[in-house]
Amino acid sequence: MLIHFGDFMAQGLEGSSQQCRELLDKRWPEMRQQLLAWWQVHGRKHVAIKPWMLTSDGRWPEPHEALSPYGIWIAEVMLQQTQLKVMRPYWQQWMVVLPTVQHLAAAEERQVLLLWQGLGYYSRARRLHQAARQLAASPLPSSLEAWQAFPGIGRTTAGSILSSALNRPVPILDGNVRRVLARLHACLEPPHRAQASFWQWSEALLDPLRPRDFNQALMDLGALVCTPRTPSCQLCPWQSSCAAYAAGEPSHFPVKDASKPIPFQVIGVGVVLNEAGEVLIDQRLNEGLLGGLWEFPGGKQEPGEAIEATIARELREELAIEVQVGEQLIALDHAYSHKKLRFVVYLCRWISGEPKPLASQQVCWVKPEDLSDYPFPAANARMIAALIDHLRADTLGQRS
Repeated sequence: MLIHFGDFMAQGLEGSSQQCRELLDKRWPEMRQQLLAWWQVHGRKHVAIKPWMLTSDGRWPEPHEALSPYGIWIAEVMLQQTQLKVMRPYWQQWMVVLPTVQHLAAAEERQVLLLWQGLGYYSRARRLHQAARQLAASPLPSSLEAWQAFPGIGRTTAGSILSSALNRPVPILDGNVRRVLARLHACLEPPHRAQASFWQWSEALLDPLRPRDFNQALMDLGALVCTPRTPSCQLCPWQSSCAAYAAGEPSHFPVKDASKPIPFQVIGVGVVLNEAGEVLIDQRLNEGLLGGLWEFPGGKQEPGEAIEATIARELREELAIEVQVGEQLIALDHAYSHKKLRFVVYLCRWISGEPKPLASQQVCWVKPEDLSDYPFPAANARMIAALIDHLRADTLGQRS
């Protein structure tokens, strides 16, 4: 039986949405079958796409087959803030180096952060490491509550681990699922303001007999068809059940709060060299998105301050050293989700003062060729490349 939600639109979207939800409640069994049938043909089940979701012999698991929760846990945490195509090679390399929770627990933090380098939101890696050290001596949890007790694991991540690894009937609510549900119900509130309703919808819709397949299908529908900007409604198995489609405006959902302006800051960075040709780096405190990573020292430019003065002041305040600020090495822009930064990087000559970690965990002098042994934020990769090029050019110039 098809339900045409356009018949309700004359009553206004809010009133029609309520009636759509009541009708959807009656259609869950049929909609589960529609989605799973679509997924059998179009789902992302190939080894090259989600290797953590396959058995050891490369098959998509049957409902009675369990998978390793460890590999799925690592993948789910990587996917929290990172696209699938970006995180996949990181996961593959991680599983080569740290194939079990015991390997992760025994690893040094620097090794963990190096494996994570480039994925961003480094607190995820530190929490994985912390949780592994708690889990190393016991079997991995098999309940939602037990998984959620560990750092960095919320309800969606725990649900994904249990449904994916053990085929447990627990709902999920990642970004793709929220978008599908927001459009299906034409929800007039932003998802973060209607969390309880979204969890209820995800739980009611879940197929209790095939939760692993269903949750994967729901995510795939959002990733492949119900996309953020240009949804392919003509390909959707739920087109006839979608209130947003009936309203003629699926891309208007999910509803978003008014966006705030993103702040912009200029950061002066000093690449400090000593007479031995070593460069000074410091390790950030274990807090914030980049906690625990190494970086070239520097800080925010104050209003009316010359960038050279910013660098000299920051190095004095944070490391207790005096430097001579020389030539500019590179300037580059880098955007985070919450702010935009412009790094202006200068070569500096160390004059005096024993470097002290006044605003960091530790400082050290490093040979430029050894910088790759330390995990840096993504923006620093271009700084390091510019430094190596500069030093190579200097060497060639001296030889000539």
